[in-house]
Amino acid sequence: MSDGYSNSKKTDDICEDVCGQGPRAVLSMSRLRCILRGFHLNVLLLLFVFVPAGIMVLYLHGQKISYFLRPLWESPPKPFHEIPHYYHENVSMETLCRLHGWGIRESPRRVFDAVLFSNEVDILTIRWQEMSPHVTQFVLLESNSTFTGLPKPLVFAGNREKFGFAKSRLTYGVIGGRFKKGENPFVEEAYQRVALDQLLRISGIEDDDLLIMSDVDEIPSAHTIDLLRWCDDIPQILHLQLRNYLYSFEFYLDNKSWRASIHRYQRGKTRYAHFRQSDVLLSDAGWHCSFCFRHISEFLFKMKAYSHYDRVRFPHYLNPDRIQDVICKGADLFDMLPEEYTFKEIIGKMGPIPHSFSAVHLPAYLLNNAPQFKYLLPGNCVRESGG
Repeated sequence: MSDGYSNSKKTDDICEDVCGQGPRAVLSMSRLRCILRGFHLNVLLLLFVFVPAGIMVLYLHGQKISYFLRPLWESPPKPFHEIPHYYHENVSMETLCRLHGWGIRESPRRVFDAVLFSNEVDILTIRWQEMSPHVTQFVLLESNSTFTGLPKPLVFAGNREKFGFAKSRLTYGVIGGRFKKGENPFVEEAYQRVALDQLLRISGIEDDDLLIMSDVDEIPSAHTIDLLRWCDDIPQILHLQLRNYLYSFEFYLDNKSWRASIHRYQRGKTRYAHFRQSDVLLSDAGWHCSFCFRHISEFLFKMKAYSHYDRVRFPHYLNPDRIQDVICKGADLFDMLPEEYTFKEIIGKMGPIPHSFSAVHLPAYLLNNAPQFKYLLPGNCVRESGG
């Protein structure tokens, strides 16, 4: 090359140094290998091993990681003002009202129990039998649609003869589902709760009547209802603290169920809802038995039908053998971590729920009919498959 000129063509110094090959190898596979050999081994491990592995871990366990880190991104709700609950069968109602700081009425308030019904025939039976002596009117709304928009048979209508004891005090309504695909299930749930407001007005509820707002599996105790209907000056809205059970009364979780509530009805103001509506909580007021079904098919139905259906993240969650195994272990159907707000509570509740062999202070109708409801009592975790 002539003096005074320089070659401006760029060269790949890495390949020249490492492989000793010239620029003619630009498009060859050997040059690709040459470039890869120029990367540090740690970089290659990061790109081809750790990054894909990290993505897989997030896919499989992202929900768990999010729940475990919940104390970092969400503060706990405002604590309730918890009212002590006094009760004994040998103590007079006047004394019980006075212990709570309330007066005694000359006659009890009327009581209306209103529920949205899906398919929980056994739990509804136990609920209504427990509450029956003190309830003026049972109000039940049923839809041909689940909250997730799946078609549903009218289960209550098909089992109505089982509730003959409530026939004269029943206001029953049916509402057609809207079947909107892809809609947030809480929208359908809210739509049905608004319809329940209308059914309540048809039932004849009046101002200062007691209205119980709770799901079917949230069961206020009979003595709680009796106390509140006889006592004067009770709070306008009172949430009920319920003992929390999972699958049966063998697996006691905690006492943190609070969504059930009792209202002194006010026309034009009271709206049926299932969220926090006051800061007052009555201690130890009943039971919440979640996923307490007789048949595996009922577990499958609810997992696909209720508002949190998005928790079914993988198809194998719906495997009947897996569901049976989870029930007997007291583990979580959706393989989730506890929904708590502190690391101490999350860690303390990790793993299966311990078995409990106490069947003390359970609904009377359940114990009086133990052979019929054996699957709800300690030591009977195996479920029937059909249903």
